[in-house]
Order: sequence, then structure tokens, then C-alpha cells
Amino acid sequence: MRIDFLKIFTPNPDSQLRFYEEVLELPVKKLSEDVFKVEIGYSTLEFVKDEDAKPYHIAFHIPPHQEKEALVWLEERLEILPDAHEKIIDFPAWQAKSLYFYDRDNNILEFISRSHLFETSSEEFSAESILGISEIGLATSNVEENFNFLNTNFGLTKFSGDYERFCATGDDEGLFIIIDKDQKDWIPTGDKAFAAPFEIKISVQNAIFGASYKDEKLRLL
Repeated sequence: MRIDFLKIFTPNPDSQLRFYEEVLELPVKKLSEDVFKVEIGYSTLEFVKDEDAKPYHIAFHIPPHQEKEALVWLEERLEILPDAHEKIIDFPAWQAKSLYFYDRDNNILEFISRSHLFETSSEEFSAESILGISEIGLATSNVEENFNFLNTNFGLTKFSGDYERFCATGDDEGLFIIIDKDQKDWIPTGDKAFAAPFEIKISVQNAIFGASYKDEKLRLL
């Protein structure tokens, strides 16, 4: 599953635009006073103003084995969110290592390096090393209901977890991180998970699908 497009909401479009353009050095296009988009590898991330918007969790792919280079690059720009003092967090079951940090809305962002996905790179780490959107967090009161929607409509299967507290749904290339917001918080900070709305377009086996998430319900676009 590839995440081609993701729309989320922000109470602070101006400061968010500056963060993605000036701190992460990504290509940004302002579409209006309230809307801008960021090109992140093969993915597009769009922000729309909503003064009541809550924080999200979003992960981005980086090349295999470049987590140390990414850490140096990030620490020149912002503060890393550690887990028990570890800045590079190992997920051996996923063959992945991750770094976490905030943007200006306190969205928990993640760089994830999967040892078996994408080609290795000998280039110096830069904004061009950010390959695309890897994950979107989906906080809900009913994990199984949302998993069933993704399974029935898009053919996505369980990647990890269960159907009660946590169910990563999709594959190595792209995941919905479905969690029960009443039982589980976001790692590594323990920040409360909100059922923040979004719109998404994904590619699954050369087919393109769209969905929206609002009021804890997924719907087809």
C-alpha cells in the first residue's frame, strides 16, 4: 500500500508552512491563506486550516540504514523525542528503526528506516532522502470496525497487533496505525491520541482508492 496523498488540518498554517519549508527543507506550495501542500517524495501532504484541529501521528520513509545520518541532520534543526533516552528506536519485528520529533502543531512525526525496503543510498542525508509518507495514525474507540472497513474496501490486512488496542493495517510500504484512543497513547511521548480527521488516497496493487476519516468513521471518497 502506497500513501499518495494525505490531507490533515492545522490551527497554524503559517507556522506549519515555515516549518516544512525552512526546517525540513521540503518543497512547499501555498494554495491559499488557509491551505498549503508539501511534496514529500512520492507523496503529497496537504494542510487545511481548522482552529480546532488536534495533533496527528505521521511517519515518513527514509532509505535503509540511514537512521544515524538522519539523526545528525535532524539534530541540527530540532529536538528529538527519545524513548528511555534512546533517540534511535529499534523495531526488530518490523526490521525498522525510527526517529521521532514534533512539528509546530505537536504532530508526532517519525522518520522510519526499513532495512529491507527501498534501495540503499550513499548520498549525504538531506530533504531529498525523505521518500514518502509511511504511516498515518488513526485513533478510534473501535479498532476492529476501522480495520474491517480497510480490509473489506481496500483488501488491506493486519500487519501487526490485535483488533482491540492496536492494529497496524497495510504493509511495509504503507500503514494505518489504528489504536484505541481510550487504551493507548502515542509512542514515544505518551501523548494523548485524538480521533483527528483526515483524507487519504492510496495505491494498492495498481488500484487507487480514497477515504476520509471523520467522527471516528472511515468513508469512501
